[in-house]
Amino acid sequence: MARAPGQRPGRVPIIGQLRTYDRAWLRGDLIAGVTVAALIVPKNLGYAGIAGVPLQNGLYAAAAGALVYGIFGSCRQISMGPSSGLAAVAASAVLAAGITGEVDTASFVAGITLASGLVFLVLAVLRIGWIAQFLSKAVVTGFLFGAAIDVVIGELPKLTGTDVTGSNPLQELRSWVGTLGEAHPTTVVVGGLALAVVFGLKAVVPRVPGALVLVVGGLLAAAVLDLGARGVALVGDVPRGLPSLQVPDVRLMGDHAGTTAIAAVALVLIGFSQTAGDARTFAARHHYQININQESLAQSLANMAAGLFRGMPVSTSLSASSLNDHSGAKTGLASLTSGATVLLTLLILAPLFSILPKPVLAALIIEAVVMGMMDVPEMRRLARVQKVDFWIAVAAIFATVLVGVLAGVLIGIGLSLIWLIAVATHPAMPILGREPGTRVFREADEHPGDEVLADVAVLRLDGGLFFATADALEDRLREIIHESPGLTGIVLDCGGINFVDSQGSAKMADIVALTRDAGVILRLTRLRPAARGVLDRDGVIEAIGADRIHGNIHRAVEAQRAAARRDRDGGTG
Repeated sequence: MARAPGQRPGRVPIIGQLRTYDRAWLRGDLIAGVTVAALIVPKNLGYAGIAGVPLQNGLYAAAAGALVYGIFGSCRQISMGPSSGLAAVAASAVLAAGITGEVDTASFVAGITLASGLVFLVLAVLRIGWIAQFLSKAVVTGFLFGAAIDVVIGELPKLTGTDVTGSNPLQELRSWVGTLGEAHPTTVVVGGLALAVVFGLKAVVPRVPGALVLVVGGLLAAAVLDLGARGVALVGDVPRGLPSLQVPDVRLMGDHAGTTAIAAVALVLIGFSQTAGDARTFAARHHYQININQESLAQSLANMAAGLFRGMPVSTSLSASSLNDHSGAKTGLASLTSGATVLLTLLILAPLFSILPKPVLAALIIEAVVMGMMDVPEMRRLARVQKVDFWIAVAAIFATVLVGVLAGVLIGIGLSLIWLIAVATHPAMPILGREPGTRVFREADEHPGDEVLADVAVLRLDGGLFFATADALEDRLREIIHESPGLTGIVLDCGGINFVDSQGSAKMADIVALTRDAGVILRLTRLRPAARGVLDRDGVIEAIGADRIHGNIHRAVEAQRAAARRDRDGGTG
């Protein structure tokens, strides 16, 4: 029987899953594990190519990620391994550090992978995994789109057998166009056919694993047609065997400590934003709970294992996880099966990949980033739903293309901060009008036929009253007072104020003085108990007057009009 909804998994979730394991699940778990391995093996060759590390290192990471997550992950359908986005960040970190040479590159990528695992561990220990979800979806969408453009341009020379120069993707593209006259004909044919196969299968028969078909076809073509002898570059030696435990070069990491730290944080932000969302989706679909802090721990251990076994950064793959789910995965045993299958591939089949043509690998990489990172439907949705988010995504694209993937992440974080600050410090404060024939007050801008009262201004603050919004509220009320000569009172609808800090309370006292000096009565309505408690302890409620705190807007308006009439008649209010 499955763990009952509401029960949280322990620190080693696979133990609980096995204790309650239903033998009827075994066939689905095994089939899902082998099926996912058939998908991820060829894809991870491409991801290793993106990161610039030996192809087998991608398989090392795939095995480590799948095995460790299968034991410690709280989501039963997640497939953990390298991804195109994380590989692009790793490649950018190598470029930013100015590291050359296969050995140093592989060690540095393993090092930043280990560092990202340590950052995840801090999040898990402090139980602050939510911080890793800081990047807005618009920024992540734009960053991944820009990184995909960067990767595609970088792979174009492999399709033509030419060399390019340039310090950014645009310069590389210009250089590549200038080398087309020197393109190697056979390489162009192989690359063109490879692109046609992998994209054609995706368009015509999307259920067929195009990456697997492309790799098998490329290996057969290389062997039968002797493509290496015809001048087509091959990927070179891919050794058979399992990875050995190896600590990354500490000296190398120390020499590039700044880049290592930035890359590790970028990997965490991007990796966890993918995993957390996918884990919640599958858990909701299958009616069980996940633990975000446990997910932080699982990603920490998976990345540390990948780093210590000469791998590369790992995270969830939505396509592989979906295939895992559709193939019948019920527990983490499916992930363990995937990892074991990858290890068998390393032991038995690894040398076969040595004759894989580089243009075929380039086509594999291009398909992976175009289909996995260029989210055109999401860009269209952003443009339709919220223009600000769309332009933030566009800015992230340009930043990534112009200054590099790693710098693009930093700019993306900056954009997220700026947007957060802008939203927090500029809450909506609409004027409310009364719906004709009713006691209902609603936003006047959205309902131009509603009655906006000339003698009583009704205003709503949508958001907390704290240090970031207090001045904005005071400025808004000053503006209303100065623009409304016949005003006798202001009704502030506090239904949207869910938090008041000490500075917000002090500002409310200033507002009381402001309205009193202007000869206008301030009334509050729909004040929440928590907010009222803060204002009461600070003496603000006493300054306003308890009789000027009302349950709804209509009562506040009627009370103000009655008080104004008494004042005109010579009474008191």
